[in-house]
Amino acid sequence: MSKTLQDDIHQRRPFSSPQQEAWLNVVRTSTTLQDASEELFKPHGITGTQYNVLRILRGAEPEGLCRNALRDRMLTRMPDVTRLLDRMERSGLVTRSREGTDRRMVSTQITPVGKALLHAIDPKLMALHRSQLGHLTETQLQAVVNLLTLIRNRP
Repeated sequence: MSKTLQDDIHQRRPFSSPQQEAWLNVVRTSTTLQDASEELFKPHGITGTQYNVLRILRGAEPEGLCRNALRDRMLTRMPDVTRLLDRMERSGLVTRSREGTDRRMVSTQITPVGKALLHAIDPKLMALHRSQLGHLTETQLQAVVNLLTLIRNRP
C-alpha cells in the first residue's frame, strides 16, 4: 500500500476535514514535483521561474510579449517581473525592445542563447516528467488534469 500524506508528514491526528487533506496533498505533491525540477535547472544556472519565462517566450516567437502579457501567462505569480527580466537580459537569455510609438510598450523575446538552453533542458525535463508521472495511465493523468482544472475554476 502506498504511503499516505499522514504517514509522509508524520501526522498522528486526523485532518480537520477532507478539504484540508486534499489541499495539503496538492501542496505537498506540488512541492515534491517542483523541488525535482529546480534541481534539474540548477546546473543550467536558471530557476524554474526563469525556465517558465523562456518556455513562454519560445511559444510567443517571433513577436515576443510585453511584460504584462508574460506575467499573465506565468505558472506562478511573480511580484516583480521587470527585475526578473533584467536578470535574464543580463544573462543573455532574453532581449527587450521598445515597440512602435508607445515608449512604454516593451517587447521581450527569447535569444538564441535562451533557445539553446531550452533545447538542452527539454529532453531532461521530459525524462523527469516520465519518472514522476509515468506510472499513471493516460486515463489517470487525464483525471488528474480534470480534477485540478475543476479546483482552479471553482464556481
